[in-house]
Amino acid sequence: MRIDHRVAMTLRQIVLMNFGFFGIQYSFGLQQTAINPIFSFLQADPGQLPLLNMAGPVTGLLVQPLIGALSDRTWINGLGRRRPYFLIGAVGCSICLFFYPHVTALWMAVLMLWLLDISNNTAMEPYRAFIADKLPDNQQPTGFLMQSVFTGLGITLANVSLYFFQQWITGTSESGIPYWVYGSFYIGAVCSIGSVLISVFSTPENRPSDAELAEMRAKPRGLIPAVKEIASAIKDMPKPLWQLALVYLFQWYAMFIYWQYVTLSIAKSVWGATQADKQGFEQAVGWTGLVNGWYNIVTFISAFGLMALARKYSAKQVHALCLIMAAVALLIFPHITNKYLLFLPMIGFGIAWASIMGVPFLIAVAEVPKERYGVYMGIINMMIVIPMLIETVTFGPVFNHVLGANPTNAMMCAGVLLGLAAFFTLRVNTKQRPAESSMID
Repeated sequence: MRIDHRVAMTLRQIVLMNFGFFGIQYSFGLQQTAINPIFSFLQADPGQLPLLNMAGPVTGLLVQPLIGALSDRTWINGLGRRRPYFLIGAVGCSICLFFYPHVTALWMAVLMLWLLDISNNTAMEPYRAFIADKLPDNQQPTGFLMQSVFTGLGITLANVSLYFFQQWITGTSESGIPYWVYGSFYIGAVCSIGSVLISVFSTPENRPSDAELAEMRAKPRGLIPAVKEIASAIKDMPKPLWQLALVYLFQWYAMFIYWQYVTLSIAKSVWGATQADKQGFEQAVGWTGLVNGWYNIVTFISAFGLMALARKYSAKQVHALCLIMAAVALLIFPHITNKYLLFLPMIGFGIAWASIMGVPFLIAVAEVPKERYGVYMGIINMMIVIPMLIETVTFGPVFNHVLGANPTNAMMCAGVLLGLAAFFTLRVNTKQRPAESSMID
């Protein structure tokens, strides 16, 4: 018989346990907004951008499920099951972020992205399982959506910092990377390790019983048993998770398109500029930081409202509505020529991003056994990165030969895909979650 060690936590405790997500998402924020412009500063062709971003989906596909399976079988006295992986990943992120703007060639930027993504995935994957390990079922909506709050804060700071440093720092390195990019990456290096340490020191993990520890340690360790565990979990995966995989196919393919082409879209619609127009393109990079920062501010604010909606309505209804709002936003966005009006459709996009980062996990954890949370959170990430991997391989030719190499059409394509994701979300069979208890600060 398994003992449920989870007890209700105060809101303050839930905030502290999730604080490390802030630094992790700062790093992801720079990947969303700064990495592709750096590729462009290093003379990458726009049609190459999907392939150059292959690091994210490939490392997510391989690293996250492996880390999830390994962490299910890990217990280190004084650190626990998930926290050792937070620390390893955060240290790697900090090192990569510090050195990233010093790259001098496109191949170096791509290699550094691979190392950064491996570190990010190592840190982030156990965080999903950490929530499921610590919080009882009726507090998990708050736990997962608190991660949406810190997603909004981390990515907002990453994006706004780009615009801020652009106003204060001038000059360009010999490789063509503006010096204002450096400051954002240096801050990220500090945030990555600093925020994770706050979570590690403030939130101990629940120690398994002696019987559970003995069972855990009796299982074979290493990569081969972890791979076998992943295969077994996929074979046993409940039907709602397969249905969620179809939602993710359209949802994450669309998100990857947005992140790769938003700067080119803004440059075209607002400044009438292309990548070759260096001054106009740099202005678009800075403004993209503000636009992305704005939608993540919306994410931070709206996550609190989604907590209430997720308690009152089914998770799939909440998520479908949010995806529809994002679809409408991206259909409108590339046709706006006033840079200030770009912020309006991003309200809907930011609400959807809050849902994407939290609500689907409520569907998932209701379907899987708690002793396999780690491996299933890794498998869910496979559902995220496989669409991204497909996008990196397929969208370059689609962009060049079907969409006329036009970033306006790329944004509208992403909007249509998000609409399809909303449709398939409503077809997911979900369980009713228990009502959430009140929390004492």
